[in-house]
Amino acid sequence: MTGNDAPARFTLDPAFGVGKVDPRLFGSFVEHLGRCVYTGIFEPGHPAADEAGLRQDVLGLVRELGVTAIRYPGGNFVSGYKWEDGVGPVEDRPRRLDLAWRSTETNCFGLGEFIDFVTKAGGEPMMALNLGTRGVAEALELQEYANHPGGTALSDRRVAHGAKDPYGIRLWCLGNELDGPWQTGHKTAEEYGRLAAETARAMRQIEPGAELVACGSSGRSMPTFAEWEATVLTQTYDLVDHISLHAYYQEHDGDRDSFLASAVDMESFIESVVATCDHIGARLRSKKRIGLSFDEWNVWYQTRHHEQPSPDWAEAPRLLEDNYTVTDAVVFGSLLIALLRHADRVRIACLAQLVNVIAPIMTEPGGPAWKQTTFYPFAQASRYGRGRVLQVNVTGPTHETARYGTVPLLHATATVDEETGTVTVFAVNRSLENTLPLEVGLRGVAAGRVLGHSVLADADPEATNTLADPERVVPHEGKGTTLSDGTLHAMLEPMSWNVIRLA
Repeated sequence: MTGNDAPARFTLDPAFGVGKVDPRLFGSFVEHLGRCVYTGIFEPGHPAADEAGLRQDVLGLVRELGVTAIRYPGGNFVSGYKWEDGVGPVEDRPRRLDLAWRSTETNCFGLGEFIDFVTKAGGEPMMALNLGTRGVAEALELQEYANHPGGTALSDRRVAHGAKDPYGIRLWCLGNELDGPWQTGHKTAEEYGRLAAETARAMRQIEPGAELVACGSSGRSMPTFAEWEATVLTQTYDLVDHISLHAYYQEHDGDRDSFLASAVDMESFIESVVATCDHIGARLRSKKRIGLSFDEWNVWYQTRHHEQPSPDWAEAPRLLEDNYTVTDAVVFGSLLIALLRHADRVRIACLAQLVNVIAPIMTEPGGPAWKQTTFYPFAQASRYGRGRVLQVNVTGPTHETARYGTVPLLHATATVDEETGTVTVFAVNRSLENTLPLEVGLRGVAAGRVLGHSVLADADPEATNTLADPERVVPHEGKGTTLSDGTLHAMLEPMSWNVIRLA
């Protein structure tokens, strides 16, 4: 169906649900990369810095963004990181070379500072372990330092460093992207699977309830994709809770139609990993269901990064500071819809990253902080995309894309807050030029009125928010959205992200 005036339709029925949203679906990521930490979240001496050096203007935006779990300290950075370098008196911490991003790490910001940041931001720590250049012993030492109450050498060292109470880290990543040849300490699936299993088994001896994430493929384009997951899970299935997925998207060669359909690839990626997990579970005759941790995702113009020269061991250089357009924000919103549509298996997701580096929040050293275009879809999804996800099966107009073939112009999902009955519809119109009529049948949904229809769109697809014009792109109220006789009617602007809430 390709008619320009034909409506897109779906029906919502509370009897047909996908699953309950884990709040950690709205996680993010802080890596020692570029200016994410230094002059991003942490800048002693800044007019807005608190006594710990954390930028309170950034903290306010992080809270508004609604971030839950925050992954740290990497990323590629973690595979060469010594956690001991970032604890204790700052003046005694060593400077190190960071091989991942060819930078110098001062270690002025470390584990204690991160826990302070997460606590003030209202989030939960998600700690990544170095299984690239280190192993089981170092992971156990970090776990004891961070989580044991006291009475041992390492836990008493934490107390001496000023943290009497344990950090209570319950969510741990067993390394990062170790299938990638670029990773310091790159391993085969067999090597990594055995190391991850040994680490997981040992960590559970200290804390049986620790929640553990095994490394999946760095992306579905990796030549070992699926085979890597199968091999790793064969060794770790009964020892871990989740397996990771990473994916980034960008526009290629001006093919905007395919870019707007990027979520087609993300959903296929998720479903492929689910199939692999369940195949291994069946082979092992296990009743356990492995969860998915999509702990790196975003729009990222990686080709621009590869064209830039590497810094020469600079401190906190400006790296990967993409300035996002309204087009990027619409694709970004569609990726959020893809995650919600698979809430039954995607338990954790981390937007990479949080500040300055491919991020929804930007800062200037000594200056202001502001919201990128992608800030708004994330903040709205985190605020309203809670409760239970309902099944959405769209019928309506389609169009052709070079990368993904025939795709629907409408990409949508919906959630219901079972305490209040509020229904939220998240919808993206992928058409570059045409308004898309939307009709939503409400079966068994006691919706009485439209609370609001927020739209993120712009006549200029290249519009961005900048230091000079930080509110060039902001959401506006949609027009003509009505609810009558059990049907929601709306007009979705061309290339738009939409949030429609029903009381």
